[in-house]
Amino acid sequence: MKCKICSKQLVGRRDKLFCSVKCKNFYHVNLRKVTAIEVEKIDSILHRNRSILLEVLGKNKVQVTVERMMLEKKNFTFKYHTHQHINSKGKVYYYVYDFAWMEFSNDEILIIRKSK
Repeated sequence: MKCKICSKQLVGRRDKLFCSVKCKNFYHVNLRKVTAIEVEKIDSILHRNRSILLEVLGKNKVQVTVERMMLEKKNFTFKYHTHQHINSKGKVYYYVYDFAWMEFSNDEILIIRKSK
């Protein structure tokens, strides 16, 4: 087998992946950098989505129904959410942290704030 970084022949255990601590550290540092960049992009989208839901719902309301187009105009990204829940009727609630939305067939969106 050869080192994942410098391609030197490996000596020692069969499951060894790197020839030295230097190559191992190089690999993991770069892996963390790439991961951090992607996580930052996605986290930014999630935070923007939450801010949009908070703006639309307001501070005192628990739920509101809005047109899908209104969220799209505010650059809400529907494909990014933190988790989802399927209720007893088979409807899917998509969550962004403490806010959720459910899509209706008539292009209306129900937005709710999860109770604490």
